Amino acid sequence: MNNSIKNIAVIGGGAAGFFSAIHAAEKYADAEVSIFEKQKKLLSKVRISGGGRCNVTNAAGTIAELLTAYPRGGRFLKKAFHRFSNRDAMAWFRARGVPLTVQEDRHVFPESQNSGSIIDCFLGEAEKYGIKIHTGAGICRLTGVETKWLLEWTGEHGGKAVFDRVIVACGGMQSEGAFGWLKDLGQPMIPVRPSLFTFNIEDAELTALSGTTVERVQIGFRVGSRTFSEEGILLITHWGISGPAVLKLSAFGARELADAGYRVSVQLNWTGQAQDEIRRTLADMKESFHLKQMSNTAYPGLSLRLWHYLLKKSGIEAERRWAELSRRDGNRLLETLTAQRVQMTGKSTFKEEFVSSGGIDLKGVDALTMQSRIHKGLYFAGEILDIDGITGGYNFQAAWTTGYIAGQLED
Repeated sequence: MNNSIKNIAVIGGGAAGFFSAIHAAEKYADAEVSIFEKQKKLLSKVRISGGGRCNVTNAAGTIAELLTAYPRGGRFLKKAFHRFSNRDAMAWFRARGVPLTVQEDRHVFPESQNSGSIIDCFLGEAEKYGIKIHTGAGICRLTGVETKWLLEWTGEHGGKAVFDRVIVACGGMQSEGAFGWLKDLGQPMIPVRPSLFTFNIEDAELTALSGTTVERVQIGFRVGSRTFSEEGILLITHWGISGPAVLKLSAFGARELADAGYRVSVQLNWTGQAQDEIRRTLADMKESFHLKQMSNTAYPGLSLRLWHYLLKKSGIEAERRWAELSRRDGNRLLETLTAQRVQMTGKSTFKEEFVSSGGIDLKGVDALTMQSRIHKGLYFAGEILDIDGITGGYNFQAAWTTGYIAGQLED
């Protein structure tokens, strides 16, 4: 332990900020730890996560499995997860009186189903260790002074002070100019791009089906030489399409979609099945329902409303009987079911849970300490790093892991 560390500043009063501050205060009992948060409210993303329930982490069985959920930052996190994993995070919360429950999809929530349990835990730990919290304190300058750091902040109680160590955990950057004080340090950064968003689709007949859920859809797009594809649940909305499959696709293709101006041709396989399997199913339906109107018998797994839409897109009248389905029309229907194309015309933020790709370039950070490779005594944690995960508790787990390691303040 470094006994020369007497003053520690943590920039950011969110998940990673509190986690790193608590661990720094626990390890350096004689040091004064201060959190600086530019907003008046603390832990705002924790409060709204999971619809107010807080998806604390994911109960993935192995680190290898956990890493598959990170479009960016997986290789960096591999070493970090060996120091503090999802299992460590779950044990940490339980040891502090926060019972957890694991859902069938392995998303982990507090047993109370209320994010207030996590917030109360953090505030209680902060009080226990005497952590000073400054809200409404926007950072305007951070300057290296010999082996220490001069921090200047604005707000009602603006000021400046010198700290032995600084942990930057101020969340994802919502604009390129959000953290000018950080850019002034010369720390390498990756341009910010939104991640986890829904697709606006130019198809009034499709969006008229708002509220329809399809359990197994394959969805993909191509930008340049790169092809992206995901499978899962899809939800039709009044502006386009959403759901786990779309959100995961938006995360893995975040940078390419941004470069394309969020205007790409999206391909949909509405069944998630191979063409041969669908062809056999259609043949079976034609034989079993040959006297019935096609509009009255939907393809397995699809709602009647969606089925009517797909029949119309295939040029098949609602009154057509199965016995009257020609080979040519059957091929058109097969093509619509497996490879319908719709035009993406923009994006919409997923609820209030803004996640960004980009931020501090991981090449400039030591994965084993979270310390800058350029500036000694400067550490990073959470979404400010160029790390982002899909939905399911992965982004919080990255915050806990990087926050824990940063809070050790190791050189």
